[in-house]
Amino acid sequence: MPQKNIIVVFGATGAQGGGVVRAILNDKNSPFAVRAVTRDPNSEKANQLASLGAEIVTADIDDMQSMKQALRGAYGAYFVTFYWAHFSPEREYQEACSMAQAAKEAGLKHVVWSTLEDTRKWVPLDDNRMPTLMGKYKVPHFDAKGEADDCFRNVEVPTTFFRASFYWDNFIYFGSGPKKGPDGKYYLTFPLNDKKMAGIASEDIGRCAYGIFKRGEELIDKTVGVAGEHLTGTEMAKAMSKALGKEILYNNVTPETYRGFGFPGSDDLGNMFQFYRDFDDVCNSVRDVNFSKDLNPDLKSFDQWLAENAKKIPLD
Repeated sequence: MPQKNIIVVFGATGAQGGGVVRAILNDKNSPFAVRAVTRDPNSEKANQLASLGAEIVTADIDDMQSMKQALRGAYGAYFVTFYWAHFSPEREYQEACSMAQAAKEAGLKHVVWSTLEDTRKWVPLDDNRMPTLMGKYKVPHFDAKGEADDCFRNVEVPTTFFRASFYWDNFIYFGSGPKKGPDGKYYLTFPLNDKKMAGIASEDIGRCAYGIFKRGEELIDKTVGVAGEHLTGTEMAKAMSKALGKEILYNNVTPETYRGFGFPGSDDLGNMFQFYRDFDDVCNSVRDVNFSKDLNPDLKSFDQWLAENAKKIPLD
């Protein structure tokens, strides 16, 4: 049997990375083997990936030497950072640039870098429609990733720039789901007006990324955005009402109101939703549902995702 090319997946126990690992290993005819990178090889999630057939290796994205070791002999890599672990765009930028350098030194043939828009290209720092955060960002967890795209370009690593969408799983795990108002009714709250927002099942992100690796050179140097569907807040609330058997109303608020909610990162997310609202054409044109379906024929719509997951959405 010919040797399979190795894809090294960083963040392998997270939503995106775990999805990539499972997408590859669930395809019995895959041309790839998986090396799953984690900081804790003894965790339950790491053990689950090992049981599926992943090679588990220990590395830390803040340790260049351990990254280079993890990439040795590999064909490609899936790189993702996790801003919410530390809330530092500077650290995220440095992590991404270290990944690019490690990939260059390892001679990788294909990198998929999980990035996002640098929103400052559309909303300059002196544009007061949206507050500047941390002195030099508009949407910190977007901007540093987008800025780091040049780290991959500058060292000439063969890279596909991969843009995910809003995870529908955030309704379950990230507190974005419906909340009960003072009137006893449930409200889904976003500052989107009537604009459509791209969304996706987190597991489909991994399947789409796997589709990119299978395309090979065709998508190198390209920016590929993925989405399961583009929906307004009203459409999401209506679909949730049907799936939950409980009326969910869309509560449209201003970005200023959302930024003022006071939870960690509310200002960042308020700016993000404002970017989605004010630059919906920019965001949605890149996140092409039909091309996502080409990459991942099993791509789920919001209704399909709700059919499997609605009962997990907490209603407080």
